[in-house]
Amino acid sequence: MRAMTQTNLQSAFGGESQAHMRYLYWAGAAEKEGYKNVARLFEATAEAERVHAHLHFRAMKDLSGDFSVTSGAGFGDHGTSKNLEAAAGGEHFEHTEMYPSYILVAEEQGEKAAVSAMKFAIEAEKVHEKLFLKAKEYVDAGKDLDVEKIYLCPVCGFISLTGEEEKCPICSAPASKFVEY
Repeated sequence: MRAMTQTNLQSAFGGESQAHMRYLYWAGAAEKEGYKNVARLFEATAEAERVHAHLHFRAMKDLSGDFSVTSGAGFGDHGTSKNLEAAAGGEHFEHTEMYPSYILVAEEQGEKAAVSAMKFAIEAEKVHEKLFLKAKEYVDAGKDLDVEKIYLCPVCGFISLTGEEEKCPICSAPASKFVEY
């Protein structure tokens, strides 16, 4: 019975995580249409869904100690170095196995927009994996990642630690569109 609860928690975590992102997207759409209070309602509900996802995430860890997912990335908190290693492993899985197989299906079905979106994701995931591994080297040396700012391309998900790019190397969006963290 315990395995069924783990499966149900994983499914609930995925559903709540997706709802969180979907509501944030819809908040932006409502804002663009001039519905500021509706946008705020979506944003508040998105945060509630994030809380639910967090609770499910913790319950999965409590149930098994380290509930593993398909990518091999565990849910347990084993310290930042291990979490970075798991994150890099998840990104590796996405760009080497998951997205390539999804692209094949989308190509067979003639879904050009899906193929394009997933190809952007593959390239961004490769960068994410490298960045997580770089951060892990710093953490393993007892240091924090040596960066002043982190830049995100909101079009494709590319991340830069330097901000030196004139345009995104993945989707060619101008660097002026990058979001600074």
